[in-house]
Amino acid sequence: MSFVSEYPVAAPGVAVEHFSRRLSVETDCADVAACLKSGDVDFVLLHVVGSPEAYARRHVPGALHLPHRQITQERVAEWPEDTLFVVYCAGPHCNGADQAALKLARLGRKVKLMIGGITGWADEGLAFSAGLDAEPQIAAIG
Repeated sequence: MSFVSEYPVAAPGVAVEHFSRRLSVETDCADVAACLKSGDVDFVLLHVVGSPEAYARRHVPGALHLPHRQITQERVAEWPEDTLFVVYCAGPHCNGADQAALKLARLGRKVKLMIGGITGWADEGLAFSAGLDAEPQIAAIG
């Protein structure tokens, strides 16, 4: 018996439930990039960590800088209630996106975490934007 099969494999129905749940709260860099490229952006992309200077150095195109510590009901009231937020942070070593996602969910907002964050974006070889006044690439929602 291998290390892989040492523990019993889940039944297909259990696997469907598990992976469906994960995909309901996560997306990845490639999917976000594909949406940005096609213009099919039905979410608000939030860069949720770092200083304005760090954001200005590099961020995912179209992302708005809203550090997780600044996420409040008043702040997210700028967007319709049914807005989907996609949050990302520095990478796998950072839990800022998890903190942001939890805050947004507690505020009753739809949210997905972009796994990999900035590190994942770079690993995919995707281009970054720079500057403080990035033009958000978000579609009108509602």
